[in-house]
Amino acid sequence: MALQATPYKVNLDLSDVDRNVYENLRMTVARHPSETEPRMTARILAYALWYQERLAFGRGLSDVDEPALWHKSLDDRIEHWIEVGQPDADRLTWCSRRAEHVSLLVYGNARAWGNKVLPAVAGLSNLHIAALPQELHEALSAGLPRSIGWGVMITDGVLYVSDAEQQYELPLEWLQGER
Repeated sequence: MALQATPYKVNLDLSDVDRNVYENLRMTVARHPSETEPRMTARILAYALWYQERLAFGRGLSDVDEPALWHKSLDDRIEHWIEVGQPDADRLTWCSRRAEHVSLLVYGNARAWGNKVLPAVAGLSNLHIAALPQELHEALSAGLPRSIGWGVMITDGVLYVSDAEQQYELPLEWLQGER
C-alpha cells in the first residue's frame, strides 16, 4: 500500500511591503511522504514571496513535469514556474523553456550548489534565484505542527516569519536576477 500525503493547515498573514500586497491566506498543503520539513517550509515561503491571485501548488515531487508552485494564465499558459531546492542546470533550462518567468528558492548549502550550477544557467534571462539562510531556515522548519499559523512580512528583501512563539529573520541572497 502506498503512503499517503500528510495534510497541513496553513494560515499566512502576508504583508509584502515591497510589492504592496496584504493578504490573509488559508490553505491546505499536502506533504508528500518523501518530502522533508525544510522542503515543505521552502514551498510555503516561496508561496508568500511570489504570491499572486492564481498561484497554486504543483505536484512537484509526485510529477516531474510540474513545479513546486506555478501561476497560469486564464488560457492555461504557464506565466510563472517556481521551483524549490537545488535542481541541476538541465532542470532549470528545461523549466525556463516552459514558462515566461522562472524562480527558484534555494535552501540548504547554496554555496556549493551555486558554484556548480550558476555558471551553466547564467544565460537564462527569465530565471531568478534566491537563497534562504541555511541555519535560520532549518530552525524555522524544525518540528512543524500540523496547523501552521505564520505572520510573514517581506520588506527590503528580508522575510520576517513569526509564529506564536518566536520570530525568524530570513534575509534572501539573490544569486541571479531579482524578484
